[in-house]
Amino acid sequence: MTHHLSRRGFLGLTGAAGLTAAVAACGGGTRIGSGAASPTAAAPSFTGGDYTGPKVTLSYWNGFTGGDGPHMRSMVDAFNKKYAGRIEVRNVTRRWEDLYPAVPTAITAGNGPDVAIIHNDWIGTFAARQVLIPLDDVVGALELTESDFIPAVWNAGVYAGKRYSVPLDVHCLADYYNSAHLEKIGLQEAPADKAGFEQALAELKKSGVAHPFWMPNKWPAHLMFMSLLWQHGGELYSEDGTQALWGSEQGVEALSWMVRQIDDGHSPAKVAIDSQYAAFKNGEVSLTWDGIWQINDLKGNAPSLKWGLAAIPNIGGTAAAWSASHNFVLTSQAGKDANKVQAAKVFIDQMGRQSTEWAKAGMIPARNSARQAPEVAELPQVKLAADVGLFHFLPALPGVGDVQSKALELAVAKAVLKQSSPADALKEGVATADKLLADNKRKYAQ
Repeated sequence: MTHHLSRRGFLGLTGAAGLTAAVAACGGGTRIGSGAASPTAAAPSFTGGDYTGPKVTLSYWNGFTGGDGPHMRSMVDAFNKKYAGRIEVRNVTRRWEDLYPAVPTAITAGNGPDVAIIHNDWIGTFAARQVLIPLDDVVGALELTESDFIPAVWNAGVYAGKRYSVPLDVHCLADYYNSAHLEKIGLQEAPADKAGFEQALAELKKSGVAHPFWMPNKWPAHLMFMSLLWQHGGELYSEDGTQALWGSEQGVEALSWMVRQIDDGHSPAKVAIDSQYAAFKNGEVSLTWDGIWQINDLKGNAPSLKWGLAAIPNIGGTAAAWSASHNFVLTSQAGKDANKVQAAKVFIDQMGRQSTEWAKAGMIPARNSARQAPEVAELPQVKLAADVGLFHFLPALPGVGDVQSKALELAVAKAVLKQSSPADALKEGVATADKLLADNKRKYAQ
């Protein structure tokens, strides 16, 4: 991602408290997507191969405004050079928290993106809003299947039985460790299981680290909770998207473990947002869970810190980590021009083939072939894909981000701040979530 602040800002907005107002305004009232002509009607089928039509210009929107930006620009430049005189792609970057609310209204006005990168948890919302065109013909013509990708990220691109995206990468929560701290207690890397992790925290305290594992109440606390929920065998939402399931016994166990890190003295109370990551960079914290997009930040801005990266430990019994993905999508704006549709699909195909360049931005390529390339296989984040079952994604429910930000994230914060017990905080949050899910079912009804 761009960097931890903008990433945090995006996920704080995710689900679109901002977008909800925009799409409601465009949708003309309570139901979103009703009464609108299908954007797929004029879209020709993609047969693969080269682009042979007249020169077209594509507007390509993405949120790569930080350290990952140069890598994406390099990929776009390579494409434009290859297709000079036939396809020109104009790279438009906006902060994620600005990009998502802008997309529907910009497309309605005819000045939005033809092709874009969005996160997997926005696919359902934009598909229901009829902002996107299905890409089943692209993956069919290119003979792309689940076996070519990490299965979980491949399946995350399907909504209502249709494929709306082609995944570029996976980025997940990981365990960063201070190598010097661990060496003091005889460890070369972070422990992989609950017993080893908790023993290491106790020994680190004895070695003089006051608080070896800081527990945030905001970013990325909700990502930690979801990871632990899945590890304990729980689920976020029912398959039909009508019920929040994270208030289960598994959810209580997950959140209680987080709170216990404060009770056991491994973390100070009321950790301010971002301070746990800053403390890790400064050498104060022994272990911290954060996204793999921090890799390049640590390489560039913490040159004296000796650190390593591992999968988050298996606390609950099943290896699992919150994950997300950048996905290429084709918009209904491009669907009005047959040549743009074909050119955009060629662009999506060719960009996916440059996954090795994108891996340098700190991401895990979604394509198996890219992860196996020699120049990629040795990157620190790629080893996290040794067990592809680790990756867990939010479901493609329209408006799911609203539920996350207005219910789940607040419940996690209340428990970690000791304002409620884990069970009570989750119960209250689930009640709010169920109301939001019911509202979303009505709002996004087709």
